[in-house]
Amino acid sequence: MEKQRKRAPSQRSLQTREKILDAAERVFAERGFDGASIRDIAAAAGVQAGLVHHHGGSKEALFARTVARRAETLSQLRLDALENRRAAGPLTARDLLDCFMGPYIHMAGSGGPQWLAYARLVAHVSADPRWRDLAADWFDPTARRFIAELAALSPGADPRRVAAGFVYAVAAMLAHLTSGWRVGALGLAEGGAEAGDLLDFCVAGIEATLAPAAM
Repeated sequence: MEKQRKRAPSQRSLQTREKILDAAERVFAERGFDGASIRDIAAAAGVQAGLVHHHGGSKEALFARTVARRAETLSQLRLDALENRRAAGPLTARDLLDCFMGPYIHMAGSGGPQWLAYARLVAHVSADPRWRDLAADWFDPTARRFIAELAALSPGADPRRVAAGFVYAVAAMLAHLTSGWRVGALGLAEGGAEAGDLLDFCVAGIEATLAPAAM
């Protein structure tokens, strides 16, 4: 007997799934994994809890889906920026960090509030070792590519120090996106953190890690 073809999701079903993922992104970003509930996410999406389970699965599965949803787009934006910059001439540490950070900062600033919520969500993932496998699947391949490019600028550098410097730079980027307003508060001036200041800070740190290892 011929197998029955699986029906493609309707447009309404796809829209509901996106609405649920948007709500999950906001709730997980605000409350973290432990502080969020399926009921909270359903309320934020304006749907029944059963629909959240239908489209997202368990809370753990929904969290993973929410993290993964924008990761591929972000990775491609970074790699495209890298190849475009490479075509212009030899790469510097500043070029590499700008290619990695710039697309994220641009999307968080101009891609709507969901991209800013995603930055907060990624900060949760980065801070919690239980999401190691999730980070390995969606973030590490691109991170390793940029770390290798940085290490190639100084073959005598200690790979561990280069990787550590990169992780610290990513942490600074996430702080810029999620708590940059503190710069204005502590600096007793109007306005928050500037992307150029972030880049200056991170380049200085990375260049220190690229110094050849002591013999």
